[in-house]
Amino acid sequence: MVTALPLAATLAAAALSSAAAPDLVLTGAIDGKNHQTYQEAPFSVPADVTRVTIRFDYDKSNHTVIDLGLLDPQRFRGWSGGSKALLTLSPSDATPSYLPGPVVAGRWRLLMGIPNARPGSHSAYTASIWFDRGTGHAASDAATPPPLRSGPGWYRGDFHMHSAHSDGSCLSQSGVRVPCPAFRTVESAATAGLDFIALSDHNTVSHLNDLRELQPYFDKLLLIPATEITTFHGHIQAIGLDRFIDFRLGTPVVPNPTALADDAARAGAILSINHPNSPSGEMCMGCGWSAPDTDYDRIQAIEAVNGRIADGSLSGIPFWYARLNEGHHLTGIGGSDSHDPDAPDGKPPVGHPTTVVHAANLSQAAILDGIRAGDVFVDTQGTRDRLLEVEAHAGNAHVPMGGTIDLHGPLTLDVRVAHADGARIELVHRGETLAALSALVTGPDVHQSLVLSPEQSCGWIAINVRDAQGAALLVGNPVYVRCAAETH
Repeated sequence: MVTALPLAATLAAAALSSAAAPDLVLTGAIDGKNHQTYQEAPFSVPADVTRVTIRFDYDKSNHTVIDLGLLDPQRFRGWSGGSKALLTLSPSDATPSYLPGPVVAGRWRLLMGIPNARPGSHSAYTASIWFDRGTGHAASDAATPPPLRSGPGWYRGDFHMHSAHSDGSCLSQSGVRVPCPAFRTVESAATAGLDFIALSDHNTVSHLNDLRELQPYFDKLLLIPATEITTFHGHIQAIGLDRFIDFRLGTPVVPNPTALADDAARAGAILSINHPNSPSGEMCMGCGWSAPDTDYDRIQAIEAVNGRIADGSLSGIPFWYARLNEGHHLTGIGGSDSHDPDAPDGKPPVGHPTTVVHAANLSQAAILDGIRAGDVFVDTQGTRDRLLEVEAHAGNAHVPMGGTIDLHGPLTLDVRVAHADGARIELVHRGETLAALSALVTGPDVHQSLVLSPEQSCGWIAINVRDAQGAALLVGNPVYVRCAAETH
């Protein structure tokens, strides 16, 4: 017998510790008479559901064994036997053993195979079911694993790369260039010692299914789903999305950047404009950002460093600084834009550059929150240990990079630079370098305090670190400074 119980009656028993209460809970029991039979537990899925997540638990004390499968109203959706207690599926991705595809409204059935149930035994089971509906993400949250690493700290990653799901390629076993499977890129990131990556194939979410399969194995490397939304007016990265976002900017479907930003927000993603200063034309079709009427307050980040381009006219830094001077708070990040994990012909490898994010833990939610907060720097050479920490002090107030501070007098910047001996600390005020306040890095771990007048700090300030030839090694994010008599 299967019973669909009201939500309130089963909250304590069914809810996962890190998820919202389930939308539905099924309970029942397997008896000895069910030995070597198939049983079904039906449930209804409403019309507006975009993801289903199921957690299945049962009493194993009597040596009862329950294998699990799933059928939707139209077809078989998968069979995991006894290997999985949690499954999720959506149009873009599904737990291995299950098929991604439309979440069809109607009568679904849990399919239970009973290879063993002893005579006279009685084993209760519970199936907790979550739905994603509208802007809600209950099913996605229920399927999200716990953080790969707990505790606050600096986490190093790469936000921009491609695989066979778009235009990524590599050499096959016989040396032929072929579309490169996603696992090769993930392996490359793990070898580079990264903590997280965002796999961001163009205009598709087919790679999300690969990430669903690969994440349990790569349990030291966070795999964040992303899409590089490629339009005729530039490329913009949706990081942390849970479904397809339409890329047809300038059509009735996506009439303007605001409509795109609205859809990204509903999909749980943050947005970052990729390589904004790249040329647009036959050499790089639609690469530079030129979308009219862009509301930069709806965008969270700018790809300041793309691959090896940290300086010069193609760098994203001038574009980013111009938006900061307009008053927008945008976090500067970096991405390798890797299209081949073997990085032939001097192309940037995965993790070059590395974006280093101060986050509460190593989870997708914490990394995205870290980008929003802006305590972030870009390690242009993708080292494993270079560090840039900045804290601004004014009176009793203090904030890190990305923070906003009110100023009524001098401002003190405490700067820490590690593993960049011989480089130079560069102070940038509203996009201009204050050469008189530059300082030399003279050891493996240097702490430097800089005292600034309001004229040197109002608006925003940032710290970069450059080598002896002037090339950027570390690109810091701004501290936003509000002055009582600011006229900027």
